[in-house]
Amino acid sequence: MRVVGILLCAGSAERMGFDKLTKSIGGKTAIQRSAQALIRGGVDELICVVSESTKQEAKKLQGNVSIVDGGKTRQESVKNGLAAASGDIAVIHDAARCFVKPALVKATIDSAIRYGSGVAALPVTDTILREGDKPEPVKRDGLWRMQTPQSFNLEKIRAAYKNSIRATDDATLYLAAGQKVYFVVGSEDNRKLTTLADWDWAKAKYSRYGTGFDTHALVENRPLIIGGVNIPFAKGLMGHSDADVLLHAIMDAMLGACALGDIGSNFPDNDAAYENADSRELLVRCVRMVQQHDKSIQNVDATVICQEPKLAPYIMDMRQNIAKDCGLPLDRVSVKATTTEKMNDEGKGLCISAQAVVSVTDRA
Repeated sequence: MRVVGILLCAGSAERMGFDKLTKSIGGKTAIQRSAQALIRGGVDELICVVSESTKQEAKKLQGNVSIVDGGKTRQESVKNGLAAASGDIAVIHDAARCFVKPALVKATIDSAIRYGSGVAALPVTDTILREGDKPEPVKRDGLWRMQTPQSFNLEKIRAAYKNSIRATDDATLYLAAGQKVYFVVGSEDNRKLTTLADWDWAKAKYSRYGTGFDTHALVENRPLIIGGVNIPFAKGLMGHSDADVLLHAIMDAMLGACALGDIGSNFPDNDAAYENADSRELLVRCVRMVQQHDKSIQNVDATVICQEPKLAPYIMDMRQNIAKDCGLPLDRVSVKATTTEKMNDEGKGLCISAQAVVSVTDRA
């Protein structure tokens, strides 16, 4: 049996505001992810049905890949793909379902070989009400939520597409042609990227995390600046810059999440340009570096470790400074303070330390 995959990449992204199929998610586009899943699942040849905006991305795919222009509707695009196909089994898949597992692809192919069709779908488990003046419950027994891939005997699905009825998926046309549809249980992760909420969900699957730690000695005749806040205290932190231990830990975490080195390599302490530098300005520069690498900061969580002074009155100002400099809402910035119960150098008042975790995702 020869299996041909028809990857649908011709849809518009009007609801997203950007092309969801060519934008990176964790280092790969939706087209790349879907194509790899189909090939690993058992597809011998791939036909990418494209629009002008997705054609160049599809051309980057390796292996036995053909490019076909899409139509104005999904139905027309599938028809164009089927016309260019040859073999025994056709696997039709929406590229926007880019988290499909190869095992699911294989299961639909195996079903199509055995029964003539194999359609990924999920049984409805939620309560369903029919809208009206008096909403009525709908029995959910036997109801399925359709997904892709949808695999069929090639000649039978090609014949089904000669039908003039309009349909939003392939199984509907297959049924209308008098054929029987066999379901393969799909997956909640096989989610179609349709809305911005779907995009946020997809990015979260490929979040990257960085950790940072910094410590500075407490000395006389230095201001104490933590989180961009000047705190009244008898001593301050020693350092080449303003020695803002909290912001330094956050910067290291941020750079680490993107594998961009650390603050020592980016802002060396033997460079006069950074003598007494404002760490908030350095933080903004780090944020720009992250953005230049097509990443977006999602969350900051940091802890300052010191015995004295008490930092509780200044925590909100620190959070506001960090949120502003990172371009984040306040509820995505956490700053905490703790003591070491007079143990270690922090507890003896010799130094103040800070640690941080920063998460980043691909930018939309």
